Amino acid sequence: MIKKAQFEAVTVNVRFYMDVHVPRAVTTALRLRGVDDDALLLRAAALARVLVTQDEDLLREGARFLRTGIEFAGVVYGHQMLVDIGRLVEDLTLIASVSEPDEWAGRICYLPL
Repeated sequence: MIKKAQFEAVTVNVRFYMDVHVPRAVTTALRLRGVDDDALLLRAAALARVLVTQDEDLLREGARFLRTGIEFAGVVYGHQMLVDIGRLVEDLTLIASVSEPDEWAGRICYLPL
């Protein structure tokens, strides 16, 4: 079992909202690093959190929001076959620690970085 003491906590600027398609191992690893999450695109926006998804339907929804001018807090998408759990955790940790929430407003980012 992974213990929190094994990881150095990062300063978190950007908070995430994980959808059900993101493996629990990613959420657990981010929590151990001090990167918070909550238990979808509008809900994430209401919480001012960037939505993290591996669901292509939510990716399409984000694109529709962009086209129609609906505000959202941002989407980070990692294709399930292209981004393994370790890389997903590393990229999300980097995003959370070096960027600011306003940088993500209305933006869609594809992982890996």
